[in-house]
Amino acid sequence: MTRPYAPFVARLSLCLSLGLGACVEQGPLRGPEPTRPEAPPGAPPGTCWHRNTSPAVIQTVTDQLLVTPAVVDEAGQITQPAVFRTVTRQEIVQPRRDTWIETPCPAQMTPEFIASLQRALAARGQYRGPVTGHIDRATRLAIRRYQKETGQDSSTLSLETARRLGLIAIAH
Repeated sequence: MTRPYAPFVARLSLCLSLGLGACVEQGPLRGPEPTRPEAPPGAPPGTCWHRNTSPAVIQTVTDQLLVTPAVVDEAGQITQPAVFRTVTRQEIVQPRRDTWIETPCPAQMTPEFIASLQRALAARGQYRGPVTGHIDRATRLAIRRYQKETGQDSSTLSLETARRLGLIAIAH
């Protein structure tokens, strides 16, 4: 059996919810907070940087701690076995590490520059996607593969890599 007043209650609840929602004080509309570019201490002004954070490497260690030693009779026979307690703890094998990578500044990362980057990576067998002029997943993977060969495991293009690829002039 349905209740004839159920639709009325539903409509009344909806109207009250919408009406009371307008009574809530709204703060001023703001856009996203402007971000300050990050740079390592002592970085020259006008340079652009990316902080690459490697997470800590943690391992779980399990130990057996002796709670009660074994009881041995005069004949050397164990009358009561030893009792051990299992203790598990985590150890930091390698602490979290921040490394700074000098990068081309955002003004340099134009679609033309990115298209040249994609062509340069393709010429070296690292990029297999279409030349789009956008930093997409395939481009980031290619950057990481190329930079990993030089010991830099990051998908953010470093200034050093851009120079090595001939995309940015080498400062003398």
